[in-house]
Amino acid sequence: MISRTVYPEVPPKVIYGLTEKGNDLLPIIDMMETFGKYHGEQPKNNKE
Repeated sequence: MISRTVYPEVPPKVIYGLTEKGNDLLPIIDMMETFGKYHGEQPKNNKE
């Protein structure tokens, strides 16, 4: 889901990116973000 490319340099260089499967998850991650923003942090005494 995450690609990692290492370049043999000094100092070391590494680039991370999303694979095709990782990109397919972006709509789900966006929905999770929206859910978190909508519901926010619940008070500690709330049992939901």
